[in-house]
Amino acid sequence: MKQDNDLRNNLKSIRTRLGMSQQDLANLAGVTRQTISGVESGQYAPSVTITLRLAKALGCQVEDLFWLERDLPEIEAVLAKPVPAGQQTRVSLARVGGQWVAYPLIGKDAFRQDMIPADGEAVAVNGFPGISKLLFPEGYTEGESQGQTDTDKVRVRLLDDNLDTLHNTVVIAGCAPVISLWARATERWHPQLRVQFNFANSMSALHSLCRGEAHIAGMHLYDPQTGEYNTPFVRDVLAGRQAVLITLGVWEEGLLVKSGNPMSIRTVTDLVSQEATIVNRETGAGTRLLLEQTLQKEQIPFHAVQGFDHIVTSHQDVAQAVALGIADAGISMASVATAFGLGFVPLHQSRYDLVILKEYLEVAPVQQLLSTLGHRMVHSQFEILGGYDISRIGEVVATV
Repeated sequence: MKQDNDLRNNLKSIRTRLGMSQQDLANLAGVTRQTISGVESGQYAPSVTITLRLAKALGCQVEDLFWLERDLPEIEAVLAKPVPAGQQTRVSLARVGGQWVAYPLIGKDAFRQDMIPADGEAVAVNGFPGISKLLFPEGYTEGESQGQTDTDKVRVRLLDDNLDTLHNTVVIAGCAPVISLWARATERWHPQLRVQFNFANSMSALHSLCRGEAHIAGMHLYDPQTGEYNTPFVRDVLAGRQAVLITLGVWEEGLLVKSGNPMSIRTVTDLVSQEATIVNRETGAGTRLLLEQTLQKEQIPFHAVQGFDHIVTSHQDVAQAVALGIADAGISMASVATAFGLGFVPLHQSRYDLVILKEYLEVAPVQQLLSTLGHRMVHSQFEILGGYDISRIGEVVATV
């Protein structure tokens, strides 16, 4: 049969996953190798008979092999982070503040166990006029965005037509590993709710919220000048927009060291006297700010600490570097030390808050998520992890 421009297939990916060559599959299906090649390249649309033979040979359903591209809608979305121009990329999607946001599933996010599945495939474009109207609520204006430019726009071909799932997705940007536990526990009680947790340090999470890429930002930044947690930073970045801060808990922050603390590190001054090598977090991370403030208080120059400029980008990466012997110490929190079987030197207690724009408080999925902060199962997840004081969990601690 001649080529069908709408017909798509994943014959090659299934075949190669099963360790079969084109000739192997051709022999099983009773066709020529040229037929297999033509189908895989999209140059040949197989007959019903050949389609059935291929499905039987691969042990799958016909619809697992072939689909019509026009069957699923396409939408326009704002890209949350850049990808190479023209590259086809798996993305997850969420509706945030009147626009669709696409989160590329690349790098570490491609195979994270807690990451939600891909919702579509995106190709970067400068504007896209053919937006599917059924995806947008009444009153939505095409091109509506919050400070994004046309170069941020992508066309997304959906992999599923379950639009309710996309509309019921809440996006949280933050660095607390416990957020992932909270998200998965919440989905047990609200099966229609989906929570996407994007790893980001405190300042990055706050800026993500400001750009309209997240419903909630998690942060733990201490301002020694005011003695306040988080609020001064929120006030500065949001610049007049209204938000509330809801506390998730108070956690112990400090130095992760090897089990048994063989170098007898008790304070940051010991890092210098013992010539310990550390790993540090990137600028904008709450734990990096704590380390800098503590060193300044002790009048220790940053460059006096070996490894101060050795940057990793998550609490887990800090712990892994210490556990593998890449570093003698790193700045993180007590619960991470426990999870990796490491020693811990406490330096400070920090309050972790959820920052939410007031306009998002009325969004039903966000309300569902926040309502679970009082649930015993969520509390037990925090308690068993250790290192958290959740006596004020769910409390509104500030309004900006």
